[in-house]
Amino acid sequence: MPSFEGRELACQRGERLLFHRLDFTLSEGEVLILVGANGSGKSSLLRLAAGLSRPAAGALFWEDRDISRDLEAHHRRVIYLGHADGLKAGLTVRENLKFWCDLDGATASLEAALEIFDLTPLADLPARFLSAGQRRRVTLARLALDRSQPAQLWLLDEPTTALDRDGQAVLSSLIERHRAAGGRVMLASHDPLPNIIGQRLRVDDHLAAVAA
Repeated sequence: MPSFEGRELACQRGERLLFHRLDFTLSEGEVLILVGANGSGKSSLLRLAAGLSRPAAGALFWEDRDISRDLEAHHRRVIYLGHADGLKAGLTVRENLKFWCDLDGATASLEAALEIFDLTPLADLPARFLSAGQRRRVTLARLALDRSQPAQLWLLDEPTTALDRDGQAVLSSLIERHRAAGGRVMLASHDPLPNIIGQRLRVDDHLAAVAA
């Protein structure tokens, strides 16, 4: 039985139906890559999967249980990184990461997370002084934190934006480690990540079905 499913999903933004009759399955150790034109609903689907918004039709299931029956439990099993970096400009790199440590119940892995994305030299610099690529590295460093209860599902919206090749290689290695441990990943990215192979879901195929 698949661990995470979307069944007959529809998503509406205002008067516009982004997609409908969309299904997916994501089992342990699998990666699902969302593809499609800008505006087709990839980000919206990730927010649905995170339990941050509700589908216009259909439902999402974790081990055959509708996630809407216990959203708090679903939020605990998920790390969702949107296309915005979510950093607090007045806090340093270390302080931003410490905030996520506390939020995620991470153990003492902050320094290791800084190191893996080459952020140690920037650790005491306020986030407002960082470049776009450096801000993206800080955001992704959250994935390297050791949580007391590891997140089972990573939802990543354009994680490679402003990220150089070295940063992409680090991200790929983290995804592979998570997958090898039985974790699941759903991501939307215009840039193919090195060494990451997964299922592909073309979201705008389901928009075409609406217009037919």
